[in-house]
Amino acid sequence: MYEKIKETARFLMDIGLEKPEIGIVLGTGLGGIVKMIKIEKKIPYHDIPNFPVSTVSGHSGTLIYGELAGKKVVVMQGRFHYYEGWEMSEVTFPIRVMKLLGIEKLMVSNACGGVNPEFKVGDVMIITDHINMMPEHPLRGENEERFGPRFVDMHEPYSLKMVRLMRSIAIENKLDIKEGVYLALQGPTFETPAEYRMVKLMGADAVGMSTVPEVIVAKHMGMECFGLSVITDLGIEGKIEEVSHEAVQIAAKSSENMISKLVEEFIGRL
Repeated sequence: MYEKIKETARFLMDIGLEKPEIGIVLGTGLGGIVKMIKIEKKIPYHDIPNFPVSTVSGHSGTLIYGELAGKKVVVMQGRFHYYEGWEMSEVTFPIRVMKLLGIEKLMVSNACGGVNPEFKVGDVMIITDHINMMPEHPLRGENEERFGPRFVDMHEPYSLKMVRLMRSIAIENKLDIKEGVYLALQGPTFETPAEYRMVKLMGADAVGMSTVPEVIVAKHMGMECFGLSVITDLGIEGKIEEVSHEAVQIAAKSSENMISKLVEEFIGRL
């Protein structure tokens, strides 16, 4: 796996991905951020050696390299999910590649269900911590010491410095932004009412099917992480309604302008 990751990173360097500073993973319905990037390279996943290919509607499957707010960024427009049938090593493969490209800061985003009664559809949440309930751990198996230690410290999975920065940007722009804990389940089914109650009882504010494996692997390699969630449906008693992937995409798109404004200023001030 290390050799495959190295081969992929070398391929990307050879075609012009030079000294990127920040990696960004875009979740469902959050592709609008791409409009703000001065794009230098746009590479379909199927043209990248060893890369998986996204199978989810709304995930275009393109790696973008360019400039955002004066910083060189590599953006995943479409991620890989465990529920698609990928191994965890494949789900997190692009994060490993980002590290070998020289990226030290990772921003992840997702669409998720809110279980905090103060949340509403369309809210944006800064992820302050997470709970990993995926059925397989991304670091299970023999440890690759060239990436990081066997036992990874997770006392600060999401950079407090970055959280404070985004909080201050939201306040300055008079934007209402939430904060909370994200819990990851396997999917692809949306949660039952009983499962939503479980998520809330476990101490989470939101639940989704991604993000956590990528952050764990990034921390394994010593990267600084930051995460944003868009609340696209509610798992709050009395407010649980039928939900579909299409409805999630529409709800996520409704927050696109707010997210784009926040992210552009955030990246510029990192």
